[in-house]
Amino acid sequence: MAIVLAHLVVSMVHGVAHTQAHVPLSLAANLFVYIVILTGPLIGLALTWRTPRLGSWVIALALAGSLVFGLVNHFVVSSPDHVAHVDPHWRPLFATTAVLLAVTEALGAVLAAKFLASGRARKNSTR
Repeated sequence: MAIVLAHLVVSMVHGVAHTQAHVPLSLAANLFVYIVILTGPLIGLALTWRTPRLGSWVIALALAGSLVFGLVNHFVVSSPDHVAHVDPHWRPLFATTAVLLAVTEALGAVLAAKFLASGRARKNSTR
């Protein structure tokens, strides 16, 4: 739960950096951000209360997808969304939050996958 909430906070701060640095996103990228990156982990967290296995799957997939999206857009593809191309005034906040997003996404996806692999998700689904 803490990782999902930390990811949400970092995402919000990163969004501020995006806005202030005037880093545009396409409609498809915006939809991905709102549906997968912001909403996906929260839906997964809500689902864990009733169906831990399903909720953990949603968290793992949403955060893994978010990780790939962020790594590609912030560190690989040369675009306005790449950390090296952001307005120098906003670059430190943008880059720091991009790294923190990658950390929370990787950690959250791995923890959710470990929970699924542990068998505790199955045991908790039968309660």
